[in-house]
Amino acid sequence: MKKNKFRSNKALSRREMLTGMAGLGALSMVPPAFAQAAQAAAAQAAANGKVLVILELSGGNDGLNTVVPYGDDAYYRQRPNIGIPKNELRVIDDHFGFNPGMAGFERLYKDGKMAIVHGCGYENPSYSHFTSMAYWHTAAPNSGNEYGWVGKLADEIAPSAPPNYLVNIAARQSLAVRSAKHVPVVFDDPNRFMREAFAAEKDALNAVPEIGESENSSRSFLLDIARSANDASALVRDAWTKYDSPIDYGVNDLDLQKVVALLDAGMPTGLYYVAYRNNAFDTHVFQNNLHRRLLTYTSDAVAGFIQDLERIGRADDVALMIFSEFGRRVPENVSLGTDHGAANAMFVVGNQVKGGHYGELPSLTELAEGDNLAYTTDFRKVYQSMTQGWLGHSDSNKLLGGNFGTFDLFS
Repeated sequence: MKKNKFRSNKALSRREMLTGMAGLGALSMVPPAFAQAAQAAAAQAAANGKVLVILELSGGNDGLNTVVPYGDDAYYRQRPNIGIPKNELRVIDDHFGFNPGMAGFERLYKDGKMAIVHGCGYENPSYSHFTSMAYWHTAAPNSGNEYGWVGKLADEIAPSAPPNYLVNIAARQSLAVRSAKHVPVVFDDPNRFMREAFAAEKDALNAVPEIGESENSSRSFLLDIARSANDASALVRDAWTKYDSPIDYGVNDLDLQKVVALLDAGMPTGLYYVAYRNNAFDTHVFQNNLHRRLLTYTSDAVAGFIQDLERIGRADDVALMIFSEFGRRVPENVSLGTDHGAANAMFVVGNQVKGGHYGELPSLTELAEGDNLAYTTDFRKVYQSMTQGWLGHSDSNKLLGGNFGTFDLFS
């Protein structure tokens, strides 16, 4: 069932130009023999490897009203109006309960398929959406990097991977997937994943990938990129056309249905990046009703995703990591909302996950500057846990700028 960087004025680099071309896709379907060979290779690659899916909750999700510490009286003192009473929560133990709208997360946690990592953040936190998200995207707090951590991960673990190894489902490419060696497949609507053109231009554009080899190496490289884009757009559209699932993802599938469609079609993708976009979780005013709806959508979509992976036989191959660029301040504000904060919870979901709580709980009485939760877990420790514990990549120094240790998250 389908439901519906800051850029300077300098000229585009060669890499940026190629990335843009790949994001546009192309016009025509690849020749049948080539498409069949690509799909066979994709199926073989997908069958042998583990897949990491990353879900970004943009806007700064309020972790305290997501995983509610009802067992700590300080929570209700800090939030006399927006604190959620225990009798409304989906209680998971003697200290925590999920927000009332999170039936899907409750099931996943009680089935042992969800890890909650507490106190995730970094030193000298930024309260700017743009800046903090850039730090999370590059795994380089208070500095930044030209490439995203997911893009660098692709470069390190699969430098010679086939095309389509890295997929970003979004209207625009995220900094997180910017890579030196890979051209990410970037699309939003699979049915429109092709280059737009006037009718008079279509025949000429269709012919570009078929021109053949050239003595000019730059021209040949551009033609290879065009063919790769053509192949990707055809495979994505074909996968989405064939996808038909009875699984209920709720009101908003958060693009996770598209991930399942590509997995089921045998795309050789090892890394997927999706996002709940448009700063949806920036809940400054009258937070509770809106936040509950957002969490319901997220919880339902994630639960549906795991069920759909089971349906296609890929649930043991996939791990999902969920994060937001920062949490919210501990006290409620005068508008019955919460303002930009620091430390937050992260979530790791999957059949191979060892469910439970990880990390040291931040204090609700000994707050950091600005009435914030003091971070107790460098978020890069979770990144390292995913790359080392799940994907088997042990060299974190180049990827993350240091060794941050790991949690034992996977069976």
